Amino acid sequence: MIDKFQRVAVIGAGTMGNGIAHVFAQFGYSVNLIDISEAALQHGLSVISRNMDRQVKKEKITETDKAASLARINPITDLKEGVSGCDLVIEAATENKNLKLNIFKDIDSFAPEHAILATNTSSISITEIAAATQRKSQVIGMHFMNPVPMMKLVEVINGYDTSKGVTADILALSEDLGKVPVPVNDYPGFVANRILMPMINEAIYTHFEGVAGVEEIDTVMKLGMAHPMGPLELADFIGLDVCLAILNVLYEGFGNPKYAPCPLLKNMVASGHLGRKTGRGFYTYGE
Repeated sequence: MIDKFQRVAVIGAGTMGNGIAHVFAQFGYSVNLIDISEAALQHGLSVISRNMDRQVKKEKITETDKAASLARINPITDLKEGVSGCDLVIEAATENKNLKLNIFKDIDSFAPEHAILATNTSSISITEIAAATQRKSQVIGMHFMNPVPMMKLVEVINGYDTSKGVTADILALSEDLGKVPVPVNDYPGFVANRILMPMINEAIYTHFEGVAGVEEIDTVMKLGMAHPMGPLELADFIGLDVCLAILNVLYEGFGNPKYAPCPLLKNMVASGHLGRKTGRGFYTYGE
């Protein structure tokens, strides 16, 4: 454990937030898991517990490790209480720019002056988020991949004003968590989603235009390109609403028609068919 990060706060108990809290707790860090919903917090903790059960079954950790890790996670519904006294705050709320800007204004007011403020955003400008605070040099992106406990990559995104010292600290911290950090600069979509989302969008267009069915498109990419998941299955896994939000950021950021979201994706999101989390997307899912 890196001493300068004695206590960490994670904002948002959803898929990414609980995954980030899981990893920090597993590697010895005390974590305040913050969400305005008590129900969301309890659900997040139950997800962490189940995921740790899988690690125990695979002999990645022991039952003792699991108990110790869960004991390091403190669920909190009050933002001010949750970030006060923390050395690092990681925001993992919904991919909505206005929501994130408001959260960062608040945590800038409540967190200690020395604290680093990080966002798990997958596409929104770190520089713009930092501008909502009075500590622009201490704001950085930590884009974890889903599922967080399993995926090694962390995109470490430098805002325009992020200090070299903060970047170095976050790179070292990511390595301490068993991750492989990759530093990138702040442009729409960063690296991962600037490349991934146009591929997913093109797969949706390929289906929309009647070139091939959903399973056929995914089979071509899995067997022909050695992808572990087809692009449409992956879109369902990510969440079609998240895919649409990221494509909109790319389209607005670059102004290039190649990033324009497919009309089929827009319609599916408008209809509430968001993929795995709603039980229906390009595929239909049971419990």
